[in-house]
Amino acid sequence: MYDPTIFENLKVALENLVYDLDNIDHKIHITNRVDRMDFSILAREFAIQFTLVTQQDVTAEIVLKASLEDLAGEILETPGKQLGCSLLLRFNKGVQNVDLQCTKIEQALNSIWENEIQLTQTLSYVYDQKASGYLNTIDIEFIHKINEDHMDDITDFLDHVLETLEVLHGI
Repeated sequence: MYDPTIFENLKVALENLVYDLDNIDHKIHITNRVDRMDFSILAREFAIQFTLVTQQDVTAEIVLKASLEDLAGEILETPGKQLGCSLLLRFNKGVQNVDLQCTKIEQALNSIWENEIQLTQTLSYVYDQKASGYLNTIDIEFIHKINEDHMDDITDFLDHVLETLEVLHGI
């Protein structure tokens, strides 16, 4: 009988809860969804992007990934492996005062997510539009892999994502 992988189980749980936030709770608006199988490296990726209904200037994207090593280790039941998926959050926000806003963003996100993350902010702009500000792509990579033991944490995780969207909107 087919036994879904950790990736599949987490993807379905995460996807269902995010769609509930859109369709039932009307807190968010989903703007993009990706479900990819990369045949060149035999990896899986699921990403879902959304904004708060009331504040659409900041986007959030949740990215769940499973590498060949993760998938094969689980399917082959390799002992001693830390099986699971990688989790990444990506936020996009416009900034004008780079030094001030990026510092505040770093402090706020470290406060919300504590020590479980690796934070990267990447600034970009469209040539000839530099004066209007920068796009700050904020990547929050979680240090530890997640697995089915974390299913009960998904609701709290999504609450933190919504809180992060609100905080970023205020900066």
